Amino acid sequence: MPVMRRIALLLPVVFFLLAAVDPVYAQMHVPQHAPPVHINKYKKKDTILVSPYTLDTLLAPIPMNRAYFHDKIDKEQKKADDADGFPDWKVHYGGDSMQTAIMTHALLHNVDQVQIMIENMPANGRDEVAANQQKIRYLQAVWEMMRQYNSDPKPTPDYYSKLVADMHDMLIAANENKLMEFVVANTNVYTLDNGQVLLNNTPDIRSYIYTKMGKADPVMMVKRLQEFANDTFAGGIIKAAARLAPDLIFNYATSTKDVLKNAVVRTQDPLVQAIVSIAVTSKAPLKALPFLPDVFYGRKTVEEIDTIAEHPDRYFDNLVRLKLEDDPIGRHIYTEELKYRALTYFVRQLNELHEAKEDVRFRCIDSLPPSSLYFLMVYGQDEIYTSSFLGTFKRMMERMKPAKGDELLSSLHYDHFRTFIRMCAGYNTLSEFLGTMEDTSKTALMTSFIGGLQKGKADDLEDAVDVADAFGSIKDSALSVFLQKKVRENYELSYKQSSKKGVVVYSLLALLFEGNKISGSDTGAAVASARLHLPSINKVHFNDLVNDSGIVYQQVFFFGDEDGVASYDSYMEDFKKNPKWKVTNDSFWTVISSTEGKRIEIYANRPLKEPQDEEATDSLINYLNANNIHPTIMIHRGHSYHLPFTLSKLNKQVRIVILGSCGGYHNLAIVLDHAPDAHIVSSKQTGSMAINEPIIRSLNTMLLEGADVNWITMWRDLDEYFLKRKDLQERYDDYVPPYKNLGAIFIKAYRQMMH
Repeated sequence: MPVMRRIALLLPVVFFLLAAVDPVYAQMHVPQHAPPVHINKYKKKDTILVSPYTLDTLLAPIPMNRAYFHDKIDKEQKKADDADGFPDWKVHYGGDSMQTAIMTHALLHNVDQVQIMIENMPANGRDEVAANQQKIRYLQAVWEMMRQYNSDPKPTPDYYSKLVADMHDMLIAANENKLMEFVVANTNVYTLDNGQVLLNNTPDIRSYIYTKMGKADPVMMVKRLQEFANDTFAGGIIKAAARLAPDLIFNYATSTKDVLKNAVVRTQDPLVQAIVSIAVTSKAPLKALPFLPDVFYGRKTVEEIDTIAEHPDRYFDNLVRLKLEDDPIGRHIYTEELKYRALTYFVRQLNELHEAKEDVRFRCIDSLPPSSLYFLMVYGQDEIYTSSFLGTFKRMMERMKPAKGDELLSSLHYDHFRTFIRMCAGYNTLSEFLGTMEDTSKTALMTSFIGGLQKGKADDLEDAVDVADAFGSIKDSALSVFLQKKVRENYELSYKQSSKKGVVVYSLLALLFEGNKISGSDTGAAVASARLHLPSINKVHFNDLVNDSGIVYQQVFFFGDEDGVASYDSYMEDFKKNPKWKVTNDSFWTVISSTEGKRIEIYANRPLKEPQDEEATDSLINYLNANNIHPTIMIHRGHSYHLPFTLSKLNKQVRIVILGSCGGYHNLAIVLDHAPDAHIVSSKQTGSMAINEPIIRSLNTMLLEGADVNWITMWRDLDEYFLKRKDLQERYDDYVPPYKNLGAIFIKAYRQMMH
């Protein structure tokens, strides 16, 4: 609370004291915003009961020895206010006015009220010194809460509004000597965070909440190990977390911070000690960690695992073995390692050799059995080229003989089988794979492909999206009819079982099946959109892209690696030689403005050397927010491992997203989490500069004319353009326009219907 606000808050108290002396004065000087009072009708009429916890004015001036702590809180509030560059007594949350209001109310207005409440708190039997120390501790807790906000890279309004509310109630409970009762009734992350100061002097209450939270969510708690590493209850939390997130325990076991490392080392649990053994004795601990089940069960020594890790083929085969054994211990670790090695050992090498002779190109997978080839394809789905998939598929089919396709999938526990079928459909190999099976087995497999999509959580849609994507690629009319029949059967089953998720999933799949047949024309796309209760799937209206001043804002993300610099240089060259555009440079970003046609401004961060490239992007975003500029088009130009950074910057104003890298299911879902109305242009595999730029050029041509962005028209023109460039045709064919992106359309429609 700045000084002037404190004076303003003291005025009602002054009025109250004067009124007590002179009733006439009381009638003449009633404060306009006097606090509410509660009259007890069972006592004398002049008895007024006012709770010191609800007053919004100070009952007494703040003493000098506590004013210092109020100033510290005020400075943190000012820092929160100034973060957007405008000291307007608002805590801005992007361009969202509602969320901004929530954050402002919590961190500024409610924190002010908590400060007043602390000052007004009754001593409750404490002497003056003890009461003063108590209030100082409460103020320190509020200060720490504000510091937490200002150091939080991704604060959310919901969390901080609840955190401040919890602080308010927790302080009252502490002052009333009811802290244990409060913690028992409010064992949650908000009380845990606020307890960093408030529970320091109550070890029994602190132990209670950490132990209770450790049982409820050991992974979340072990991430906070620094807070309780030396406490006796740490071992129980570490033990529980080791079963769910052994990689976190491994990180602590290899930490340079002794307090964290020692907490793990002294935990006497067999699984924790197996992790410690790998961390301490392996020559390549990160490569050995996926084999934690082998060490834990005594199947292999750390030394034997180190030997395996020296040979890529053996290492990959053993990862496949772990996947087939499917032990729950460390499942996500060996699965992620399998995916990473599939890409780094094989897929990227196959892609890089796409112009080499076949025997040279596929030599790296010559010794792999069909199971390894299968995992190579499904876990390499985000990057594998069409020709790389086809060559790998061909070798898998040859090596699995005499086994049939269903037998192979059975031996693999049907892991990601929907992804595999979707890929086969997309690369026109599904009929060949199904052709290895008996009719009954084929029917059973495709029945399983369609069935069971109602299972799992409401937001667990990966399998359903695989099915939706496959629908767009299946050419076999008999198979299409069969799948449509199965969709109807599963819809009826879901209806009988009162499964809301199932009813919505299968009704949407039926609509997508029909819509995909007609969505190649504007009229058909309009019909499909209406049936799905979605805005146009093939158009983005120009008026939805401009701001109030008629300007279309775009933001382009570049990165500081070699490919990022090359992409930036090539992208900029297109504008520099075109008189329709003007280019100006800042130290961190470039602005490209239209000089003809409609007003378009494009902001692109400069691809400075990593990690300055992200600093440049953050500086640009701060500038855009400060100037009330909200891009409606966002373009990612970088490798897939940069994509999470770009996706984290999306907001609900964005209407078009072009991913210059792979656009798999998880990426589509994240885009639509941030920008629910976005039309997404993505590639089935690695993006290409030679494809991205003609797409962006076509988009800007439409925008300069003030035309609606019509994806059907644009893609028809792009088809003609790339038809003349055979060397690019394969990579272009893997780009999916928004009206054909059945996965994204499904997610949008599903979320619409579920709400």
